[in-house]
Amino acid sequence: MVTAETAAVLPVLVVVLLAAVWVVAAAAAQLRCSDAAREAARALARGDDVATSRSLAVAVAPAGATVGISVEGDLVRVRVSARAPLPAPLGGVVPAPTVGGSAVAMRERPSGGEP
Repeated sequence: MVTAETAAVLPVLVVVLLAAVWVVAAAAAQLRCSDAAREAARALARGDDVATSRSLAVAVAPAGATVGISVEGDLVRVRVSARAPLPAPLGGVVPAPTVGGSAVAMRERPSGGEP
């Protein structure tokens, strides 16, 4: 009797475990996107060029992430998005959701300039 109950519950436990692993992986990908956007916005605010900031964001972001940068006067906006990884059994069955992060920063004025 115990063997039959275990056999019935085991698939449910596997699905719950896969879901928990996926949630942790998706949260980690989202945090990496937010960190990448923050680092790129900070670099742009310091005065780095767009190419350097983009490469910094790509280095921090998950693999395959896209980086969008817009500069409007002194305001810098960076948006990083990526596909959240799925556990192997779900890889071809369920489409991977997109996670992302964004950051906004004001460009710093050079020291010794006008207030």
